[in-house]
Amino acid sequence: MPVKKRAMRRGWVDPDDAPEWSREQFDRAEVALGGKIVSPAQGTITRARGRPKKVDAKVHIHIRLSPLVLGHFRGTGPGWQTRIDEVLRRWVERHRKDIQTQTKRRRVA
Repeated sequence: MPVKKRAMRRGWVDPDDAPEWSREQFDRAEVALGGKIVSPAQGTITRARGRPKKVDAKVHIHIRLSPLVLGHFRGTGPGWQTRIDEVLRRWVERHRKDIQTQTKRRRVA
């Protein structure tokens, strides 16, 4: 059985080794006195972690499929859920025009 490596302890780091701040960095920094923020940080970048959210992001749902359909798509290998999505998108695009013309006919009548 492999033996765990011991975690290396970091040696003491002299705070004087830190790089000096420029005047611009001081001007942008948050100023706090006694735990109260006197001046919030200016111009710092605050980004959310991770990948940016897509405008048309997929929605997680549960769907029941027949064993025949599921077996066919799973048999095509990795990416089978994306292929199901592509087939359904094509169907929607093809039938969207039909549904819109039927709706217009009903409104006119």
